[in-house]
Amino acid sequence: MSLQYHIKCKPGDVAKYVILPGDPGRVPLIASYLDNARKIAENREYVTYTGTWKGIGISVTSTGIGCPAATIAVEELANIGAEVFIRLGTCGGIDPSVHAGDIIVAEAAVRGDGATKEYLPVEYPAVGDHYVIRALLDSARSLGIGVKRGIVWTHDAYYRGTWIGEMPPSKRSVYDPWLEGGVLCVENEVSGIYIVSRVRRKRAGAILLCMGNNLVAEPEAFSQEDYMKGVEKMVKIVLNAVKLMEEDKDEYTH
Repeated sequence: MSLQYHIKCKPGDVAKYVILPGDPGRVPLIASYLDNARKIAENREYVTYTGTWKGIGISVTSTGIGCPAATIAVEELANIGAEVFIRLGTCGGIDPSVHAGDIIVAEAAVRGDGATKEYLPVEYPAVGDHYVIRALLDSARSLGIGVKRGIVWTHDAYYRGTWIGEMPPSKRSVYDPWLEGGVLCVENEVSGIYIVSRVRRKRAGAILLCMGNNLVAEPEAFSQEDYMKGVEKMVKIVLNAVKLMEEDKDEYTH
């Protein structure tokens, strides 16, 4: 398989494990936790670094915003040898229990996007790989980092699904079905990553940092320092989860 059209990577450029932030600017930050990390490619919204952690090869590739861009990243990374995808991103809480600074492990996603409908009928669920999710939860527990787990809502129209402040009744109705179903938060990429991973017979999980609850009357205080602390916690959880999966394949593999 030759150089991939969008991500501009080729076989040998990426590792088995790939961390997927949305923001290209977050890639060098995550890569700074790796050993010998080097920039592989940058094209459009796709920035890729590859390095190691405790001797395990790990890549970081940004997906940009939304499922169309995220599905391209997963497709092309899968073409050149990636096997396990872990989204590391942000979200807005909608369940009353979710607040700024909370970390959520996404077990599954509501398919509110348009891209995955071109892969599989909407009745097919967007579910993370059981063993990747389990590794993330076990990792957080072993590190003493509290996380929430549950279902997230992936959608396309950012400004329709994101609302902070006093909400008019016409917008509140957007959230009602998901609140009734116990959905924790809203974001833009998880369902695309989960669906394409299933179609390509790869494994995927996701961990998200809540930037604030969208349904509270006043925006929750959340500083840049809070954000950096949250990202650091998520990176530690993901790296430790990769170590668990790599060192105990009988426990964390189908």
